[in-house]
Amino acid sequence: MTNSTKKLLVTGSSGLIGSEVVRYFDKFGWQIFGVDNNMRADFFGARGDTRWVQEQLIKECQNFKHVELDIRNRAGVLELFEKIKPDYICHTAAQPSHDLATERTFDDFDVNAVGTLNLLEATRRSCPESPFIHMSTNKVYGDGPNHLNLKETETRWDFSDENYFNGINETFSIDQCKHSLFGVSKVAADVMVQEYGRYFNMPTCALRGGCLTGPNHSGVELHGFLSYLIKVNMVEEEYTIFGYKGKQVRDNIHSYDVARFIDAFFQAPRIGEVYNIGGGRDNSTSILEAFTRIEQISGNKMKYKYSDENRIGDHICYISDLRKIKSHYPNWNITKSLQNVFEEIAESWTKRLVSS
Repeated sequence: MTNSTKKLLVTGSSGLIGSEVVRYFDKFGWQIFGVDNNMRADFFGARGDTRWVQEQLIKECQNFKHVELDIRNRAGVLELFEKIKPDYICHTAAQPSHDLATERTFDDFDVNAVGTLNLLEATRRSCPESPFIHMSTNKVYGDGPNHLNLKETETRWDFSDENYFNGINETFSIDQCKHSLFGVSKVAADVMVQEYGRYFNMPTCALRGGCLTGPNHSGVELHGFLSYLIKVNMVEEEYTIFGYKGKQVRDNIHSYDVARFIDAFFQAPRIGEVYNIGGGRDNSTSILEAFTRIEQISGNKMKYKYSDENRIGDHICYISDLRKIKSHYPNWNITKSLQNVFEEIAESWTKRLVSS
C-alpha cells in the first residue's frame, strides 16, 4: 500500500449495502476494511447467514480485508480506528427488523444506537475529517406517513395530496408518532450522526433508505421485502401478506445506486446532512403489483395467504422524495429500473438455489 491509497472502513460489510460498497470501491483500488461478525445469522437464523458473502468478498476483491468485530465492542472499535485511521467510513451494520426488536430490545438498541455512537466517537478521536455515512432508514418517520390522506386504487394505496406526489421529503416530522422499537433505535442513531456533524463540524450524513434491495440480499420474512418475496415465488412456497390488502407501497433502490451515491458524497462531503434515498415513484411497487411482476419473470403463480394484522409501524404507502438529494448531487440518479431489480434478484436466487 502506498501513502496515497485511500482507506475505507465498511461496517456490515457482508450485508446487502455493505458488500455492494466493498465491491464498488475495490474496483478503484481502495484498501477496504470490512467489519462484520455475521450478527444477521444470530438475529434471523441460518437463512440470514451472510458468511457466503464474506467468502465471496475475500475471494473476489483484491483490496479487501475482513475484520471480525462486533460494533458494540467499544474498546475494540476505538482500537481499530486508531490503528487504521480510515479516510472514509460507511456504516451499514444494523439490527434491521421491527418484529425482532420487540423480542431483543437490548440487542436492537445496543447495535443500532450504541454501536453507531461507538463508531462516531472513534471517528472523532482518530480521523475527524473523514466523511462518515450512516445507513439510516425511512422508519425514522414512524407511522407518520400513514396519517396522510391516501387513496385506494385497484392494486395500490397512493397519496391523494398532490404535494406528496414526489413522496416524503426530509422535512417530514419524525416526532409524535409510533415507530416500533427498531424505529426508535434508528432515530437515535440518525440524530446522533447529525449531531456529530453539526456539533463537531464533521462531514457526516444519514441516508434514510427506502426499500434497499439487490441480488446479494439474504432476504427473510422479517426483513428484506423484495428479495424474500421473489425467493418465495421461485421456490413456490406460500407468502403471507400482513394487512392493508396487499396494496402497501414501497419504493425500491438497487444497492449499486446506493453505492454510487456514497461515492458522490465522499467526493463532495457536507456537514451533518440528511437525505431520503430510495427508488422514487418510478421504482415503487405494491405487494400485489410485485406478485404480478415476478410471476411474469418466473412463470410461477404466486401462492399467498392474507392476515388482517398489519405490522406495527409498517407504512401503508412510502415513496422517497429524491429532489433534495438530486439538487445537492445533480450527477447522481437511479440507473437500475424496477424491472432490472426484479430480474437480477430472480437470477441470483436461481443460482443460489441450484448451488444449495
